[in-house]
Amino acid sequence: MKITIIAHPSAKRPRVEKDLLGTIHVYVNKPPLEGKANNAIRTSLAKYLNVKISDVLLISGERSKNKTFEILS
Repeated sequence: MKITIIAHPSAKRPRVEKDLLGTIHVYVNKPPLEGKANNAIRTSLAKYLNVKISDVLLISGERSKNKTFEILS
């Protein structure tokens, strides 16, 4: 299953929210440096979807706010 999210690094309060259109917004308190925010987003998505972190793979958008992840299980 593929999921497209909008990333919000360096947020004050980490959380995962859906907006009125069903788009998932992931807020993390890590900075967008050296992949720290991407790892935090993977962890947040895994908790939100109740899957293992290793089952969440970043497909596209490594340096973008719009990211696509593949969920393996």
